[in-house]
Amino acid sequence: MQRIHVEITAGIFLIICILCLAVLSIKMGQDYVMGSNVYSVTATFGNVGGLNKGAPVKIAGVPIGQVQSVKLNNYQAEVTLDIANEVSLREDAIATVKTQGLIGEKFIAISPGGSPDKLKPGENIRDTQSAVNIRDLISRFIFKSDEL
Repeated sequence: MQRIHVEITAGIFLIICILCLAVLSIKMGQDYVMGSNVYSVTATFGNVGGLNKGAPVKIAGVPIGQVQSVKLNNYQAEVTLDIANEVSLREDAIATVKTQGLIGEKFIAISPGGSPDKLKPGENIRDTQSAVNIRDLISRFIFKSDEL
């Protein structure tokens, strides 16, 4: 009888451990199974220069979301951003593709605007700045040319 009690206790403990690991892995991956605490907006860029799904979205260097998807739409890169609900973007916000360091990973930097109107879920960020191509900049500097 005591052996069955020990086995049941060990089984319950194992189930609790597995559930804790599942919750931890979901939270670490920033995937939310129950309820969503983000809203999505889109931005269109001429060039995203290697921006990938899952890249951070930041305001003033503080992460506020992540890139949900990057896809081609009318020969432009359409980027869907998941933004935390507690952050409300203004209608005249500017989204810029930036690089951490000289050749680091890409991320989206948002410059907040001054408009009193706020972006609603599913709307577009109208003002965007594409990624800077380092190779083009070096080429312009070396050859002192304005055209490529």
